[in-house]
Amino acid sequence: MAWWWQTLISLGVALAVLWAALLIALLIARPGQAQLKEALRLLPDLIRLLRRLAADRTLPRGLRIRLALLLAYLALPIDLIPDFIPILGYADDAIIVTAVLRSTVRRAGLDAVRRHWPGTDDGFAALTRLTGLRP
Repeated sequence: MAWWWQTLISLGVALAVLWAALLIALLIARPGQAQLKEALRLLPDLIRLLRRLAADRTLPRGLRIRLALLLAYLALPIDLIPDFIPILGYADDAIIVTAVLRSTVRRAGLDAVRRHWPGTDDGFAALTRLTGLRP
């Protein structure tokens, strides 16, 4: 029975260390207030983009699964950092979305993201600027 508790405690410690590392990364990469406002303005188009990309059967299966998991994470009320914490509360979502979008561009190309973008050209330019996507 002792191995069970030791495994459970080890898992808890590992999760706490991972959470602390992510929190430190967010503190270092903390986006500015203007960037967060622009990102929040793009949120409805971004959600539609993620849904369309996840449903595109021409994209690799692993990529579509990653996009579906991102949508599920965004829909869940549980975050790495609670949203009521100023600036950092939404920053964790923005950083995760950025990482997945960059992965999508590496695997499928910027044209796939552009093809599924439901918003305006200015909105797409803002998305590429905020996430650092490059053609």
